[in-house]
Amino acid sequence: MAIGSVESVAVVAVPFPAQGHLNQLMHLSLLLAARGLDVHYAAPPPHVRQARSRLQGWDPDAVRSLRFHGLDVPAYESPAPDPAAPPFPNHLMPMFEAFAVAARAPLAALLATLSASYRRVVVVYDRLNSFVAAEAARLRNGEAFGLQCVAVSYNVGWLDPEHRLVREHGLRFHPADACMSREFVEFISRAEQDDQDKSSAGIVMNTSRAIEGEFIDEIAAHPMFNELKLFAVGPLNPLLDATAPTPPGQTRHECMEWLDKQPPASVLYVSFGTTSSLHGDQVAELAAALKGSKQRFIWVLRDADRADIFADSGESRHAALLSRFTAETEGAGMVITGWAPQLEILSHGATAAFMSHCGWNSTMESLSHGKPILAWPMHSDQPWDAELLCKYLRAGLLVRPWEKHSEVIPAESIQKVIEEAMLSEKGAGIRRRAKELGEAVRASVADGGSSRKGLDDFVGYITR
Repeated sequence: MAIGSVESVAVVAVPFPAQGHLNQLMHLSLLLAARGLDVHYAAPPPHVRQARSRLQGWDPDAVRSLRFHGLDVPAYESPAPDPAAPPFPNHLMPMFEAFAVAARAPLAALLATLSASYRRVVVVYDRLNSFVAAEAARLRNGEAFGLQCVAVSYNVGWLDPEHRLVREHGLRFHPADACMSREFVEFISRAEQDDQDKSSAGIVMNTSRAIEGEFIDEIAAHPMFNELKLFAVGPLNPLLDATAPTPPGQTRHECMEWLDKQPPASVLYVSFGTTSSLHGDQVAELAAALKGSKQRFIWVLRDADRADIFADSGESRHAALLSRFTAETEGAGMVITGWAPQLEILSHGATAAFMSHCGWNSTMESLSHGKPILAWPMHSDQPWDAELLCKYLRAGLLVRPWEKHSEVIPAESIQKVIEEAMLSEKGAGIRRRAKELGEAVRASVADGGSSRKGLDDFVGYITR
């Protein structure tokens, strides 16, 4: 691919400060740096540290190719999550509010400095950070592209809940105010007043035509988007080969050694992401379901992130249950209470399926490694992702419908879905379907694939 003057273009990545968003822009930054671009990753210092410490699937040397900038933000509250509260992580709102107000000035200073040194400054920003596009527009040589961190199909449902593709596939779109807190909906509304897309040259999308081709075409034709340049470049996450040797100097998580000893496609991986905490009663029901199903499992049992993930959170509130549960399931499973190597787990041949909150990061990571999802949506876009997985892609089984998000799901209901996924002919069919999708997604990022072309086109455009 012919690229213009790579050296004369600076790319500035500005993520929204929540794990799934930090992670996607970090992956994109590394992909662009691997093409020879000078990439700057700008976030509050604790979030730069968070993004770096939790990065998976990349050689540590690759990270050294990025230039990191701390956007200083005044101190904010970092309360513990409340498992008894509604599912949206409202405990993060003080951090979101502080970031949206205070990050603007240090970002403007960084952009001005880079603008004086480069022919063009290309700012790739999380679309929740509309103020970033406005700052990029002030530069004489600036250009902004939004990163779509959620499914493109979510845009279709948001624009028209009765859209043909929604109706034809029996999908249901739940409005934002049904799946997010009032405070966060108001926060988004204030952000949208900056009219981000008028300041934006286009959108980079963490998706693949193998998964959302029809929806990508619908968005490309929509009046709100048809003047923007759209680049489908996903999955952004690395595609791992679990059989490859561990790189020198790196240690494997103990769960990987355990997985090595399990039969092929025999383990259920259970994790609900970084912004959800299960009620204590629900944890007990899930534990009973895992025990009762007699299936092998890896269960990541941890509460939602605080705004500052490095703050001491004390002893796990699940300590008493864990002691009993691990004794009762010894040999059959493993509970992880810290950070888990999700990409490595999903790429492993012993992993059969993923019980997930259906965040878009986790959804793309699972599908790109050919693993079906047992869908348990918690908030935001996750109920839509569950619809897409179960009804449109046919690579998922629903554990808990969104309408029951305020209820404790009994062990019998959860166990039934686990057994259906792991033991039934229907489950075998869903696993085959996920494997087919995984192969199609991998083809899309290989030479000649649609996502590879999307990334080539994006690099070619910004270095023109």
